[in-house]
Amino acid sequence: MSEPAQAGTPARAMRVVVVTPERSLYDQRAGSGGGEATSVVVPAYDGLVGILPRHAPFLALLGTGELVVRADDGEHRFRVAGGFVQVVDNVVRVVAEKAEPVVRA
Repeated sequence: MSEPAQAGTPARAMRVVVVTPERSLYDQRAGSGGGEATSVVVPAYDGLVGILPRHAPFLALLGTGELVVRADDGEHRFRVAGGFVQVVDNVVRVVAEKAEPVVRA
């Protein structure tokens, strides 16, 4: 039996925030329209972690690698190094020491 969605938050989407000490690179709110995140793959210190909407609370150290946010408006990729990822209340927060968008040619 599945849990009911939290008020105002679709069960198929989540908010994703990617920040560094210098700037915010990505902030997409679930329920705000286009671009709602449907999955995130994070390079944790000890391996890749896949995160879907309604994930259990989670905290991990970031490793070095490519962070992938899959959203209704496409894929968003970032090269990250160091920091941490937190998942709580259908929000994924990636706080990276270093992060840059990956530009595909």
